[in-house]
Amino acid sequence: MEFVPGTGTITMFTTTWCGYCSRLKSQLKRAGIGYREVNVEEVEGTSELVMSLNGGNRTVPTVLFPDGSSAANPSLAEVQAKLA
Repeated sequence: MEFVPGTGTITMFTTTWCGYCSRLKSQLKRAGIGYREVNVEEVEGTSELVMSLNGGNRTVPTVLFPDGSSAANPSLAEVQAKLA
């Protein structure tokens, strides 16, 4: 399964129980940064995608940026810098 975010948006791979995911989502919302959320436990193939992006680890949140790069558990500052 391939995920390509739209121009100027990010895709964030999450789970419902992940505290780091909840924190980043609330920070992005406060900062006015839009994102598409994909729950790796609900969307088939996404867990494998996240593992391929993170050296075999299923780290969430994993953020996929418009340029195709990704970051595992990034800070708000890292996301903002990447989108600047």
